[in-house]
Amino acid sequence: MSTFGRVAVLLGGRSAERAVSLKSGEAVYQALIASGVDAVKIDPSEGLVKQLREQNVDRAFIALHGPGGEDGTIQGVLEYMNIPYTGSGVMASALCMDKWRCKLIWAGMGLSTPAFRHVNSAAELVAAASELGFPLMVKPAREGSSIGISKVNNASEIAAAYKAASDAGDSVLAEAYITGPEFTVAILNGKALPVIQLKTTHGFYDFDAKYLANDTQYLIPCGLSAEQEKRIQNLALAAYNAVGCSGWGRLDVMQDKTGDFWLLEVNTIPGMTDHSLVPMAAKAAGFEFPQLVQEILKGSMNG
Repeated sequence: MSTFGRVAVLLGGRSAERAVSLKSGEAVYQALIASGVDAVKIDPSEGLVKQLREQNVDRAFIALHGPGGEDGTIQGVLEYMNIPYTGSGVMASALCMDKWRCKLIWAGMGLSTPAFRHVNSAAELVAAASELGFPLMVKPAREGSSIGISKVNNASEIAAAYKAASDAGDSVLAEAYITGPEFTVAILNGKALPVIQLKTTHGFYDFDAKYLANDTQYLIPCGLSAEQEKRIQNLALAAYNAVGCSGWGRLDVMQDKTGDFWLLEVNTIPGMTDHSLVPMAAKAAGFEFPQLVQEILKGSMNG
């Protein structure tokens, strides 16, 4: 499609989510080619600027996950080179990649998010646990795909949880655990897509449940009443807009025993694999995968 010109699909990168990004990027690339779009795959780990110049691209579809691709770094390079791109800009990407600072903004704006503490040592995590209680979620503040995340049920598990999180990143977040069902809300060009409820046999929706397990359940319809689904969509949109996101994204939300919703995080470049959630939500809204890819790409024309 000449409307988009030559599109670079950015995939791979150097983060711990490289393997997932390669799958996401390949799926996006194949959808673009099948739709008649002039597309080329570019791996930023192999000299991004040189490749962008040599390929003479008109815009970029970012399919990178994690640090270096989802944190504003790539977005800044593309801004400097005056190349339009999909998804959120530099500021929103950086904020959302940093779960701690993102939650600070949500909390400051009165948007419901579980109580949290930023910790710099296992000793500080012990102190946080005494304030937040058990169970407790411990995670790298600047990582994705549930890499390095642990559910801590008692004090004996704190040291291992801190090590797992700190080994995956230099910033660690402790968060009160919300007991109840987990939902995800995809946002596409300013609108919330149908909500998905996630059900897993694991202790929580971890990396294996996301990408490897075959028994994870994705419920659409999500099981909420129409009023509740609208409420969770409105909360997700408010949280998405609060940190300046644009184009597309996905927010993870818990519901507690009283029926209240709690924001966990926002993903500015969600997965686009066969296990991924945004394509599922889009399909429920009437978008087949190639249509979804084109809708996301259209967002790059609004800047």
